[in-house]
Amino acid sequence: MILNPIFSLLKKDFVLEIRQQYNLYGIILYIAATLFVLFLAVEEPETNVWSGLFWVMQLFFCINAVAKSFLQENKGRQLYYYTVASPIHFVLAKLIYNSILMLLMTFISLVLFYALINTPEKINFNQYLGISLLGGFSLSLVFTFLAAIASKAQQNAAIMAILGFPIVVPLLLLLMKLSQAVINPQLSVVSSDIYLLLALDFLIVMLAIILFPFLWKD
Repeated sequence: MILNPIFSLLKKDFVLEIRQQYNLYGIILYIAATLFVLFLAVEEPETNVWSGLFWVMQLFFCINAVAKSFLQENKGRQLYYYTVASPIHFVLAKLIYNSILMLLMTFISLVLFYALINTPEKINFNQYLGISLLGGFSLSLVFTFLAAIASKAQQNAAIMAILGFPIVVPLLLLLMKLSQAVINPQLSVVSSDIYLLLALDFLIVMLAIILFPFLWKD
């Protein structure tokens, strides 16, 4: 079956994460340290500031968590993957794994953010959680795609910055617009914005499936 190689690669990633755990603990440490600094520095943030701080935190810990997925693979391991799996299976497994990781970390960070940072009364937790999970999923797809390209370049950090800026900025603007609709009672969430976000996610997945096999041959 076509899904068997993907499940095998997913199992490998989860087993490595459970055994090593440094990546997971590093993300949790980053979230905890960031929240502690914000807890001391910002007593009662306004609604827009609260939302902006959350998305800034999401962006940076997504870079730390997801972008390393390809960069940490050495050449020997990549050669082994080349012999046992197709590039499409490999990149889809990475997209799924990073999405699951990002959804989990987004939930944890929002719960801690909601509990530790003085939350404006206007913010509905359930609605904001839905937008946050959708945003975390989208960010994970984007940075996994960028990491896949950057892993084949010598100056991978510079490549990620150059390619990521025109992709991430519109995505963040769209997420901020959806967040504003959730926290502002005078606004309502426009379904077309959600469809646009899902369309961007689909486009990223298709680009990864089309482009990664060419990088895989390098």
